[in-house]
Amino acid sequence: MALASEHIEVEDITALQELYHSRGWTDGLPVVPPTPDAVKACLDWALTPPDQLIGIEPVRGRAVTAEKIAINAVMAGCLPMHFPLVVCAWTALLQSEFLLHGATSSTGGCAVLMVINGDVRLEIGASGGFSALGASDRATTAIGRAIRLGLINILDVRPGGVDRSTLGHPGKLSFCVAEDEEGCDWQPLAQQRGIPPGASAVTVMAAGAPRQIMNEWTTQPEEILETYAAEIRANMRHYSIWSGNYALVIAPQHRTHLHAAGWSKTDVAEFIHRRARVHRREWADVGKASVVRDRGDTEYAALPSPEDLLVIAAGGPAGGFGAVIPPWLGPKSRAVTAAVGACINC
Repeated sequence: MALASEHIEVEDITALQELYHSRGWTDGLPVVPPTPDAVKACLDWALTPPDQLIGIEPVRGRAVTAEKIAINAVMAGCLPMHFPLVVCAWTALLQSEFLLHGATSSTGGCAVLMVINGDVRLEIGASGGFSALGASDRATTAIGRAIRLGLINILDVRPGGVDRSTLGHPGKLSFCVAEDEEGCDWQPLAQQRGIPPGASAVTVMAAGAPRQIMNEWTTQPEEILETYAAEIRANMRHYSIWSGNYALVIAPQHRTHLHAAGWSKTDVAEFIHRRARVHRREWADVGKASVVRDRGDTEYAALPSPEDLLVIAAGGPAGGFGAVIPPWLGPKSRAVTAAVGACINC
């Protein structure tokens, strides 16, 4: 298996780190040396030749090959067993409906949220429990970081260059979560989005920073979910009024009450679709009166339909916490789900 990328000899690990930092090949953190053997080990695990074309970035026509993805996966700290998920994520990102160039070049500063479903979570040790959104384990942290490094080094998405983020958010380093399928009676997100049972999958979404909520004072589903809906309404006032994919991360304490009342993910989505709405006149309350004009009574829904809400079961077992993850910019970018190592409905 011959690799096409340039080989660079360095004296030691310190020299390698300084070389990579000086050339802008990192995200600011140290990297694992992408030796030929390490890169080949990833490709071998996925049974993928180095020159296999994973996709083409549709705006600038940049080719994304397996070898380049593998190099950045190794740099991020991925093991070979992690590599198929990184490839799967890139396959999803390069779909036209994700609008990768827009999401990665916008001043809005979103990041790529990844959700892992299926038995592969258990095989790689991906945890959907404690600190699920905060570098909870090696697998999710490295896989999420591999996407960021790939964006930098394959598509030149560097801050101040293609990446025009005004602020960005910490999820740009790594924003990957495994769903807690074993701790939940709900259907996994990937199955809700058309992946057959038994298949592992990755869902990607151009996402803003998570907005944590808390409600420990009720067991009623409507009252619990109203807290999530209120946070979405706040985002619509403060950031974007346009509808799109939102994600809810619901931890076990809230899930227990929802399960006890017989609420499914579909029930959750239908409630949020009804309640997460604002009128344009509400923008006047947050300093945006100049754009209200004569459309103050126009109502905007956060979700085009209930199916556009991503409901994710994850989090530690104690505390009435959850999170709302807003979209980058309404419907311009759509969440995409792809099966790991399989072609579904191709």
